Amino acid sequence: MIYHLVTGDLAAAPLKEAIALQAGLDGDVIVMKDVLSVGPLKRDDGQTFSAMRTDFWQLVAPFEKSLPPVDDLERLLETGNELSKNPDARVWIWMAPLPADICMYLWSLKYLNKYADRLYVVNIAGLPFLDKEQKLFFPRSIADILPEQIVKASKLARLVNATEIEIDNDEWARLVHENGGIRVMEGGKKLSSKPESFYDAQLIGFCTHQYQKASRVANQAITKFNIPTGDYYLGWRLRQIFESGKLIVQGDPNGKMKDYEVKIPGEDQQLELGL
Repeated sequence: MIYHLVTGDLAAAPLKEAIALQAGLDGDVIVMKDVLSVGPLKRDDGQTFSAMRTDFWQLVAPFEKSLPPVDDLERLLETGNELSKNPDARVWIWMAPLPADICMYLWSLKYLNKYADRLYVVNIAGLPFLDKEQKLFFPRSIADILPEQIVKASKLARLVNATEIEIDNDEWARLVHENGGIRVMEGGKKLSSKPESFYDAQLIGFCTHQYQKASRVANQAITKFNIPTGDYYLGWRLRQIFESGKLIVQGDPNGKMKDYEVKIPGEDQQLELGL
């Protein structure tokens, strides 16, 4: 029995198809929904980690009235319980070269390192795969890989060794201590902490003196700079930039990005705003 840990529903979809293709991969796919590369990691006294992360996403996406609570930790702990009951069970952590995937891997080690002899990682960073046209490419996400290629990637699963666990646990402790607004790639499994405003300049760079849909601005920034935060986070940052007076909004800024437009103030408006 294998418990496959993967970040996000998009990455989980081809992984589930791959499991159906290969008997040796039989097991459950545990989808981590949270994007741990953005938002706080250090909880307040008396606050649970899940509650802290839920509060953060409710702040980021107030328009999602039915936003489910973040319960990744609870499902991770349940996976640990299953490992305790079944000595033949294993965990495979699927990791792409994305900050969210690396954060999930580092965070999971904290709760699963007691099962070190059954803890595996499949890291696709820097590896070529075939696309639908049988051309080689280097995927940024597991969601980009065809199921039959994921079957081949499964052969790369390797045991996480004790030294690696110690180093990676220290890495996660450092990130929690720094508690930055964003965590970005530095190479390999190395991440650095950055402020919440780290991508604000890129967002403003796509704004003009004419109104544009906020969704258009965010999508341009994501495409141009490969920003891995997701659009919810960038929509929140656009609202923060607007509240600072650097943008003008038309529509409801507390709605989805398609519900409002943004522009840079003209010279006369900048003077009024004291910019």
